[in-house]
Amino acid sequence: MLQHPINILERYWNFTEFRPLQEDIIDAVIAGEDTFVLLPTGGGKSLCFQIPALVKDGICIVISPLVALMKNQVENLKDKGIKAMAITSGIKPEQLDCLLDNCIYGNYKFLYLSPERLQQELIQERIKQMNVNLIAVDEAHCISQWGNDFRPAYKNITLLRQIQPSVNVVALTASATPKVVEDIVNELDFIQPKIFKQSFARPNLAYMVLHEDDKYYRIESILKKYTAPSIIYVRNRKLTLDISTFLESKGIGATYYHGGLSNKEKESNMSQWLNNQKQVMIATNAFGMGIDKPDVKTVIHFNLPESMESYFQEAGRAGRNGEKAFAVILKNNSDEQLVKNQFLSVLPTVDYIKQVYRKLCNYFQISYGEGEYTTHDFDFNTFCKTYNFSNIICYNALLLLDRTSIINLSRQFHNKVSMQVVASNPVVFHYLETHQDKALIVKTMLRMYGGIFEHDTTINTLKIADKAATSETVVISVLKQLEKDEIISLNLSKTDAQITFIQPREDDKTINRIANIIEQQNNLKLAQVNAVLDYIKNDTVCKSRQLLSYFGEKETIDCGICSVCSKAKKNIKPQDLKALRNRVIELLEHSDMSSRSIVAALKCPETELNNVIQLLLEHQIISVTKTNTYKLFHK
Repeated sequence: MLQHPINILERYWNFTEFRPLQEDIIDAVIAGEDTFVLLPTGGGKSLCFQIPALVKDGICIVISPLVALMKNQVENLKDKGIKAMAITSGIKPEQLDCLLDNCIYGNYKFLYLSPERLQQELIQERIKQMNVNLIAVDEAHCISQWGNDFRPAYKNITLLRQIQPSVNVVALTASATPKVVEDIVNELDFIQPKIFKQSFARPNLAYMVLHEDDKYYRIESILKKYTAPSIIYVRNRKLTLDISTFLESKGIGATYYHGGLSNKEKESNMSQWLNNQKQVMIATNAFGMGIDKPDVKTVIHFNLPESMESYFQEAGRAGRNGEKAFAVILKNNSDEQLVKNQFLSVLPTVDYIKQVYRKLCNYFQISYGEGEYTTHDFDFNTFCKTYNFSNIICYNALLLLDRTSIINLSRQFHNKVSMQVVASNPVVFHYLETHQDKALIVKTMLRMYGGIFEHDTTINTLKIADKAATSETVVISVLKQLEKDEIISLNLSKTDAQITFIQPREDDKTINRIANIIEQQNNLKLAQVNAVLDYIKNDTVCKSRQLLSYFGEKETIDCGICSVCSKAKKNIKPQDLKALRNRVIELLEHSDMSSRSIVAALKCPETELNNVIQLLLEHQIISVTKTNTYKLFHK
């Protein structure tokens, strides 16, 4: 007998009720329907495939482009006692064989794959042998060339439909225009799909666009007025540190997050913010995926976002607890040119990408026709300096190569360490007798790495630190001293990335296959930047309305709380507001109502109604329900 979804929700997630639309989606997926799910950030998309997979016998295959998000979800499932694994780049062939066997025979419930992995015949053959109960396509907008992060490898997902033709598919995304939704449904070969869309409206979230010559002063004043947890998004790593230092100097607890931090630094900074030891997280867009902190009061964009899709996702991390929150864009006269310089003038041409790809292959000595699924530590700055590439244009070229599945670019800071003991055995042990403070670390290394006397050996300084009950910093300090004392030879380098070549080297032929995609994506980026500029310049139409219109919602009303509506509010007479306030309360005495229904019933201007609603919310006379209607607070 199948378990009921609500029982699984309670058992594994300790929730007693579903969020809006979740239960209907789960029922459709369990019933074997092809299902499309559009839930804004924080809407609980992952449960929409995880619970059906746990209800049914067999394993769920989850396709996701984000390695960090895959690992995060797998760890969360494992913590709940649910068997799950992710197959990412860097896994050796013999390991891959064993992992896939576990999926067939080991009672695993979830297999997370990148779309690129579906190209491998071994994986395709093993999936045929699996008892697959569901195919989940996360970040489904990646399958559309009009999506915010198009990845051609997503088109490989249709292979799963051929391999497992009787298994239904659920596609999930947090941001998609109507054109993208249509594309997803067509590309995944849905027949009579069940389509679930939650409105993008966030009645409690005030979208503000503020013109500020002194942005530092403005963020200080905002964060001192609203002392709850906040996020500030910036466009480069240096700004994360600069703004964090500035806020700390003003007595505002702040930390920072970007892709160049070590895992330990990321975890430490994240923990301080999540546990409210620091009020503010200053971050690049590397931050936020999979983060569920419902009490974020303010999300500030210090620089203009690169697209409306990314802005909506980042802004949507505020106010998930239903209380009033703010999404603020700070702009000044130089921002328009800055955003064009940052996102348009640095778009790589097809010829430029061909050049970067050839140099990349030469850099790692990849022979023609070879290199497939080889992984290399990558020092980006050294690469750019070696070939005299502009850092930003080269980086964008690598991102396009990553997105089009030519390479996989993994951005993760770590120390790469290899060493060999060059002193004789007696000398080493005599040294340890006279340097007792280093003995535990050295003995730990000797036990972990048997061939360390015979040849240069790659070592894991984190594991050594863990076993010796010390820190990685102390281990590296000891290694440097051992080298200085001529006990070992040491190769110590820092790298901020790894590159895996997904396709064999064919130089221009490789890039010619994706030339049309490169040009189309450059045109899409131009359209996205122009949409952002239109949004920040339009100060006559409600900001919420502008956002909803971008995502295809037609029947919208003014929010009453954004920067546009707030300006209009100042012109309303107090006596008019009081009379309208009393009429709204009378209506809600009888039943909960949406703002649209109240406008229709009272035949009042939308702006005036929304001003009244915000006052009633602030004074806790009314509250927002889970279905975005309003009810009297005491009901």
